Amino acid sequence: MSRRNPVTGAFQAPRLIEHQSVLRVTCKLLVPFIIMFAVYVITHGELGPGGGFQGGVIMAAAFIFYGLVFGAARLVDRIPLRVTDFLMAAGVLLYAGVGLHNLLMGSNFLDYSALNPAHPSEGEALGMTLVEYGVGITVTSVFITIYVTITEPRFMRGRPENVKVTD
Repeated sequence: MSRRNPVTGAFQAPRLIEHQSVLRVTCKLLVPFIIMFAVYVITHGELGPGGGFQGGVIMAAAFIFYGLVFGAARLVDRIPLRVTDFLMAAGVLLYAGVGLHNLLMGSNFLDYSALNPAHPSEGEALGMTLVEYGVGITVTSVFITIYVTITEPRFMRGRPENVKVTD
């Protein structure tokens, strides 16, 4: 509820975001569409502007938007840090795995045609898509971890026990 400032007589906005029901509902409605757009950018990155990094940043922005509206602690409840840590490694492994597969097939590191020698163009499409997803997953996870670490210091690993964290 709004209240008047005793000095100026002007109305003051509520201080707690819990009172912002329009913002919270809007966030819940927008986040799935932002994630869907991020997946589109990642998937079609080799065909036009975009790619893994851009799509990863867009997807991270959706989760950070959720964290800004509902709080970083609630974001960590939805996506625990162990999951983002795993996804960071999984994205790098996906990228490197495509290259390693190509090396083992006797081709260059990111020569995507080695993924499907019978149909090189299909192998290139598959390889580029897998690499873009690897980059997107890694970028999303890194940005979420950075956001949570900056906004919620209590989630930092290895912090001294004598540090007092206030909510």
